[in-house]
Amino acid sequence: MARKIFIAASGQNAGKTTVSLSLLHLAQKKYKRVGFMKPISPKPIQLRGLTVDKDAALMCQVFGLGRDLCHMSPVVIEGDSTRKFIDGQLDTRVLEQNILDACAALEKHCDFIIIEGAGHPGVGSVVGLSNARVARILNASVLMVTGGGVGNVIDSVHLDRALFEREEVEIRAVLVNKLIPEKRDTTLDYLSRAFVREPFRLLGGFNYQPILADPTLRRVANILNLEIHGNKRESKRIIHFLQIGAPSTQRVTELLRDDTLLIVTSSRDELLITLANMYQIPEHRHKIVGLLIPGVAKVSPIAQQIVDRSKIPYMRTTQHTTGVLYRAITEDVYKLTAEDVGKIEMIRSLAETRFDFDELDRLFDGG
Repeated sequence: MARKIFIAASGQNAGKTTVSLSLLHLAQKKYKRVGFMKPISPKPIQLRGLTVDKDAALMCQVFGLGRDLCHMSPVVIEGDSTRKFIDGQLDTRVLEQNILDACAALEKHCDFIIIEGAGHPGVGSVVGLSNARVARILNASVLMVTGGGVGNVIDSVHLDRALFEREEVEIRAVLVNKLIPEKRDTTLDYLSRAFVREPFRLLGGFNYQPILADPTLRRVANILNLEIHGNKRESKRIIHFLQIGAPSTQRVTELLRDDTLLIVTSSRDELLITLANMYQIPEHRHKIVGLLIPGVAKVSPIAQQIVDRSKIPYMRTTQHTTGVLYRAITEDVYKLTAEDVGKIEMIRSLAETRFDFDELDRLFDGG
């Protein structure tokens, strides 16, 4: 019988996928055969000819779970699934059976399975399969992942547990994630006292890590659908700051911080030339991840030549204004992909110091 842990979260972007990846990494050190599934898949992509959830694709690629891919996303929610369900074209019983069959197939050759919920606990209710309902039919106890803070965590845990209690699903542990490092001990102390009478175990997760939250240059290129020119090997660099090159050239250079992507309009020849030259100086290169150059005006031939010779990574667009680009980047919620090798290795390393896998394993002994 495979050990199963259902990873739920108090809300989107609490860090379910990072926790799932961490636990699978640690489980591989103890169990010979590990598995993963995302029963409800609201964000599908194509991988190896199959339509699967983004997180299932990530785990498949990172942990070499190719033979299980067909079982990892049994229910894919498409754009018209809500209307189809209300119109009676989707049957909850059929979807439930798909989930049960997929889990049974994984259990035949897995010793340990991570089951990752979708979004907050209510996601999937539209087709009669909330996270709580899925955990119930799979007979899996829950590890609830929350964000940091005190009051927000207390409120969200009490709200969300009602859904699981209604389905008679046990929350065995609450893992508080994205903790502010200097407040970590204080936060966990207050939460421990707030939950002292509760049956679940309170655990501390990862500290908030900007390096895990911020996008790579490649990610920005993908969301904007733009090509990276220049040194494409730098596309994996992580952007910690986004700066609009509106002030004077001198002021822009004074404001530069480490790992900055600059938005510079195509008419700012002097600034483009200055940044291209700075990129060639080793002691300044670490400050500049690349350039995003909007504007209908052409970059002057001499400025373009200097930018190209410097090999500074840049993206060029005539279709979007500076404001539109800035909003598109800042409003994007970065999601981990298999291409983020550096981030994944960092998560593996942090997991080994942050999580006591044996303790978690004991907590979930018996389903």
